[in-house]
Amino acid sequence: MDSNDFILGGYAKAPESIDHFSINSSYDLFIGGRWVKATQQFKTTNPANDQVIAEVGLAGKKEVNQAIKAARKAYESVWSKMPAADRGKYLFRIARLLQERARQFAVVESLDGGKPIRESRDVDVPLAAAHFFYHAGWADKLSYAFPGAKPKPIGVIGQIIPWNFPLLMAAWKIAPALACGNTVVLKPAETTPLSALMLAQLIEDADLPPGVVNIVTGAGETGQALVEHPGIDKIAFTGSTEVGKHIRKAIAGSGKRYTLELGGKAANIIFEDAPINEAVEGIINGIFFNQGHVCCAGSRLFVQESIADQVLRKLKKRIGTLIVGDPLDKNTDIGAINSREQLDRIKSLVKIGKEEGAQLWQSDQRIPRKGNWFKPTLFTQCAQSHRIVQEEVFGPVLAIQTFRTPKEAIAKANNTPYGLSGGVWTDKGSKAFQMTSSLNAGVVWANTFNKFDPVSPFGGMQESGIGREGGLQGLRAYCNLEL
Repeated sequence: MDSNDFILGGYAKAPESIDHFSINSSYDLFIGGRWVKATQQFKTTNPANDQVIAEVGLAGKKEVNQAIKAARKAYESVWSKMPAADRGKYLFRIARLLQERARQFAVVESLDGGKPIRESRDVDVPLAAAHFFYHAGWADKLSYAFPGAKPKPIGVIGQIIPWNFPLLMAAWKIAPALACGNTVVLKPAETTPLSALMLAQLIEDADLPPGVVNIVTGAGETGQALVEHPGIDKIAFTGSTEVGKHIRKAIAGSGKRYTLELGGKAANIIFEDAPINEAVEGIINGIFFNQGHVCCAGSRLFVQESIADQVLRKLKKRIGTLIVGDPLDKNTDIGAINSREQLDRIKSLVKIGKEEGAQLWQSDQRIPRKGNWFKPTLFTQCAQSHRIVQEEVFGPVLAIQTFRTPKEAIAKANNTPYGLSGGVWTDKGSKAFQMTSSLNAGVVWANTFNKFDPVSPFGGMQESGIGREGGLQGLRAYCNLEL
């Protein structure tokens, strides 16, 4: 075996096979149960090597209008009138097909998005299937979910999802909407459209009634057309806080309902009584394994002063073992940055961090020359006013600060306009409860991080959004409750 067959850490390369399925060179829009040609197309590329994967349709106002009309027709004539148990059967069918095609979806997520195949295979795809299974079970039990009320569907739902979890975000939104009797027009992110288009193929194979789910690909103009269309009854959006604010303004006074899952700047707080090795691994999982491409990434670390040196030493040693490289290699821990635009933003904020006086440390891993890559990065000696502390980076960059008392940790952690998630590491249950009840965050993990389940609601407060996804709270967002 040649030395070129080995990567960092001495592991032999272990690429995931991609010959068990094929990706089309061109994809149309999925509207009314048919594949409809768009007047224009755009290219989606592999961020790990800049190679074009496929061309996809660029939906304009005409195509968006066509999709909404198809959704309205399906809602009024079929889906809202269908027995709830039958709707559940379709959702079960989608879930089972997702499981059957799990390898295929995992490969496409990593090819199109740049995330390591381990994350796509072990997290994204299984969780997507779990959301369909979970909501399939609720479809004919909504009256038990909301005792004393009569749940009714809202109508046609416009859904816009980001590039960091394309398949999972689609499942988060489509599954509860369908379970409650709504129909959907979904727009995936322009840099990661392929898994949504493959999901459309799966939905077609599941014989879902035409128009119940419509998928239109495109850029910002496509999403804007969806948001502003008068035929939409609700907008469900996951993405940046800036765009979320724009959506709220756009639909103000329209009567449209909305849920917004927006940005975050999560705080991971480690006390001196915490299991330090486990906490270090939780930090790695919270910010580096996903390239920081998670709105709830633990991008701020607060360490009790007495253990700061120890934690920093262990953290640097652990980061040094991480493998940066081919997302399709099963050894890879950190994949590619999703787009050149995002990479430029990360570089810009890191440069500003150095200029503002924070101390930079980067691992010495070699990164590929071609594609979008960024090394795991730590900032110490950070001040609360530093932009690297206050702004969402959405990359493998961690800002570290120390604290002495729980009160100081809370004050620093809450000094942000965001409020999506947080983490607390301590062996004292009372301290964990005190911290979780004091943090301004919609989701707080104790002695773990970035763990998800369809049963658990997820969402933020302040500038991190409005509403919840998952659990009964997520179902509630897709129902009109009549008393």
